[in-house]
Amino acid sequence: MTRGYLEHVAIRVQSLTPHLAFFRDVFGMEIRDEKMIGGLRQVWVTGGIQFIEDPDFIGPEGRFAHLGIFVEDLDAALDAALSHDVTVLPKGRNWLLLPDGLEVELDQAQGDAVARALAVDARNG
Repeated sequence: MTRGYLEHVAIRVQSLTPHLAFFRDVFGMEIRDEKMIGGLRQVWVTGGIQFIEDPDFIGPEGRFAHLGIFVEDLDAALDAALSHDVTVLPKGRNWLLLPDGLEVELDQAQGDAVARALAVDARNG
């Protein structure tokens, strides 16, 4: 077993503009990365949210896309994951589909990032 932490939650929205403004103005969450992936503009903000802008998206705003989990040892996490009923997605060996349809993206954390993230006790200062 390897330890991990939730690094980001990916949310599909029709327009980035109102969402980025809301999270910036209300919570101070600034853009930390931005990319075009699969023809869709994707923006990560501080605080662990990834927005995927999909103007053609039909469904309720804020549709959940995937969980991004950073782990201490990617190979160990993948070995453990593959002992469960998961499907490796075409996006890469670190993209898994759980039986109920939940997508999980596993990524290798750098240094002691997992230990530091797990040491944070936001409820008790």
